[in-house]
Amino acid sequence: MNLSEWEHGGRYFATAEGRLFYRIEGEGEPLLLLHGFPTSSWDFHKIWPVLARQYQVITCDKLGFGFSDKPADGDYCIEAHLQRIWTLLAGLGLSHVRLLAHDVGNTITQAWLARQLEGPVPVTLTKVCLLNGGLFPETHRMRPLQRALLSPVGRWLARFSNARRFGRGLAEVFAPETQPSAAELADYWTLMSRQQGHHLLHKHIQYIRERRLQRERWVGALQNTPVSLSLIDGVLDPVSGAHMVERFRQLLPGRRVTELACGHFPQVEMPLQVLAALDQHWAV
Repeated sequence: MNLSEWEHGGRYFATAEGRLFYRIEGEGEPLLLLHGFPTSSWDFHKIWPVLARQYQVITCDKLGFGFSDKPADGDYCIEAHLQRIWTLLAGLGLSHVRLLAHDVGNTITQAWLARQLEGPVPVTLTKVCLLNGGLFPETHRMRPLQRALLSPVGRWLARFSNARRFGRGLAEVFAPETQPSAAELADYWTLMSRQQGHHLLHKHIQYIRERRLQRERWVGALQNTPVSLSLIDGVLDPVSGAHMVERFRQLLPGRRVTELACGHFPQVEMPLQVLAALDQHWAV
């Protein structure tokens, strides 16, 4: 499936701040796929066809990403993303979902689990599997570009981003043996730069500050949730690889973990292994 086919298989959902691009396919139990920074739901295209034969699969581009609208004055905090996801799912008539999340999608999931512990939520999580992401601020190893985007020059750095620098930074978090092709990197940039979305990178990166401020609540949600929770991690990831897995096992003993010899994007780098691990995690 190429990028054009991915777009044409999707739909748009109107919110007060702009349209969200989403895809829904298949029958059975609803399964939501949540993407991370700085990419889009396209991250799941390699595992989508198989999952759509097992579940009713839903994914969306968060506001500011991919094919969704990218308002300059949009609210891109974690809570705002969560509220829009709830609105979309409720609009689709869903009240319960399984969830596979990646990167900042994990952070949204942590906020979701925290809200679920604190009281009723519009859509309830039944099972959760996490891919690579900064679950614990103390183990998150920021890349130089992320540090720069968080700095006072972040606004200007975002504005002058280009395909070459963006692609180089993205490729650095893939494993040496599973590097993206030039065509794949071009697709990532196409999605990021639509509606000048790269101008918003300094706004999107603020989730790293939110993780620090909400650390006890969001990590506590992982530790205390009764929801089935597991991890599939590419251990060669310089951001959230083997060192993050070690911390996960320390803080969440007994939770299922699968380690893969890839980088930050297991669903792209080793899609068949991710599907096999997901089947094992959710077999009971």
